[in-house]
Amino acid sequence: MNDVVICECFARDGLQHEPDFVPTDAKVALIDQFGAIGFERVEATSYSNPAVVPQFGDASDLLRRIARRPGVFYKATCANVRAVERALVDEAAGFGANEISLLASASDSHSERNLRRSRQDQWQNIADMVAAAGQSFRKVGTLSVAFGCPFEGEVSTASVLQDVERFAALGVRLVTLGDTTGMATPKTVKALFGDAIAGFPDVTFISHFHDTRGTGLVNCMAAFDAGVRYFDSAIGGVGGHPAKVKYGGGHTGNVSTEDLVNLLESEGIRTGVDLATMLEVGRACEQLLGRQLHSRVIQSGLHPALAAA
Repeated sequence: MNDVVICECFARDGLQHEPDFVPTDAKVALIDQFGAIGFERVEATSYSNPAVVPQFGDASDLLRRIARRPGVFYKATCANVRAVERALVDEAAGFGANEISLLASASDSHSERNLRRSRQDQWQNIADMVAAAGQSFRKVGTLSVAFGCPFEGEVSTASVLQDVERFAALGVRLVTLGDTTGMATPKTVKALFGDAIAGFPDVTFISHFHDTRGTGLVNCMAAFDAGVRYFDSAIGGVGGHPAKVKYGGGHTGNVSTEDLVNLLESEGIRTGVDLATMLEVGRACEQLLGRQLHSRVIQSGLHPALAAA
């Protein structure tokens, strides 16, 4: 049994930052490798409007072609009812996602810029999406800028907990708290997740940290100490805002999967990920994007105790 569940986000949150379209063949090959090396959750694609995020214009084709592994959840992000309808069509055809992510923002400004809706309108949109999805898919509520907004600054704990309650009232039992532009600190992470877990014991919380200010790994450990056992990360620490919908400056990438897995395993926390193959996949991602990515472990190697095991 693994101690934690890591969702590998390279193929969706990672690639949405890329200005050039990554061939579908390459995405499919990587997603198949992610499942093969032990990730129980893989963020595969998004049913985004291709005019806004061209990277995911191949969502249905990609989902049709990936090799499904038993016990693995393949997640697709949905921003509106039309996206859910597309997911249902693919499910009916026998190749849809088995998990969908429903997006909300913890601040009005981020909601307007990222989702092009007010928070009030987006929550109605989420209710409509849940109704449209019915019993299909495992549903994940994703709350962006939960630890602070680049446009408005502090986001109140009470507001975040109210949003968690909204997800729970809709029957959404997995909720991601996102640090979208790297504003969280270990202190705020422990406080917010501590309050959330105490207040909603029937909800499984997921941490989603960006390493904008170099605090991604310490925030993951703070979340673990608070009781979180589900984590998002991306090979090479890639990702951030969509290439055509920019918010926030500087490095926006996710926590590096290689670095997170190395740290957790070094602490005796079982991830279920094949460590040696993970490094091979990381190098393949660098070759695919044609540049050195943000993984320290790819450059330095695994912790010596792990490499010798």
